[in-house]
Amino acid sequence: MGMKDRTPTSVEEYLEYRIRFSNWDRWGADDQFGTLNHIDHQITKHALNLVETGRTVSCANPIATETMVPDLGRNDKPADHHMSVSNTGASDYIGIAYHGFVNTHIDSLCHFFTNSVDENGRLYNDRDPALITDQGALTNSVENWKNGIVTRGVLYDIPKLRNVEYVEFRDPVQGWELEDWANSVNVKQRDGDVVLIRSGHDQYWDATGNAEPGHSLKTPGNAPSIIEYLYNTNAAILGWDLQEAAHKPVQYPAGYPIHQLVIPYMGMPILDNVNMEDLASTCAELGRYEFLIFIAPLVIQGGTGSPVNPIVVF
Repeated sequence: MGMKDRTPTSVEEYLEYRIRFSNWDRWGADDQFGTLNHIDHQITKHALNLVETGRTVSCANPIATETMVPDLGRNDKPADHHMSVSNTGASDYIGIAYHGFVNTHIDSLCHFFTNSVDENGRLYNDRDPALITDQGALTNSVENWKNGIVTRGVLYDIPKLRNVEYVEFRDPVQGWELEDWANSVNVKQRDGDVVLIRSGHDQYWDATGNAEPGHSLKTPGNAPSIIEYLYNTNAAILGWDLQEAAHKPVQYPAGYPIHQLVIPYMGMPILDNVNMEDLASTCAELGRYEFLIFIAPLVIQGGTGSPVNPIVVF
């Protein structure tokens, strides 16, 4: 079953993933970096050597004010942006709830627990959720990554692999397709990669219209079998334009089956809502699907994540 047999992940396999792919104690009992430990100085130096043209591409969406994203089904907590203008200049205030389905952000390792607290849920590396308070997280929080993340990124363009505009609702991205794509573009997996999975976010929403307010998003996206690929290739970060697929062939014991495994068990940060459209067209133009990528989270003490503007350099 799974990657080897190209079959969707069963409930039994998903439960086994929690043990097979756990990184608790892999880098010591005090670790708060998780799979970012796969990025060492040699990995970063290799990534820097990928730069050939100096061409840069942003992979961020605009901050989602109601003006920018009026679809309240996706943008149920629009960002606030207020201007203060005087005779001599201007300043602004921005307030943002960056988790969700619109703002490009990175999830830190305190964002999801293994289970609910009532079911003895734990944080990454077997830490107590009581360490997260309304004043901020006392462990696994985003300020640990204040020095930035610099490594190789690889774009996995699944609509291009399938020769479609976007991934269909009932046909989510599977782990073996990531392997197929890497082989098709002659990219060898390396430790410390940022794996960027494109499902065709813009094309999907252009075709389907607005989401229904008050409902969880029923979008296409990714299936749990990608977890096996991420673990086996020693990936550092998962990034995607569409998140978990709403269509599930079986009822996994998690509302967000990928988030709820890769963050608290694997210790893998997730880049949510990555804008991959300019990146995909640039990769196709240059015939290159590997590149240098910079990610600089804000230094939010005790934060569960941060808005980011990932920058790719070719």
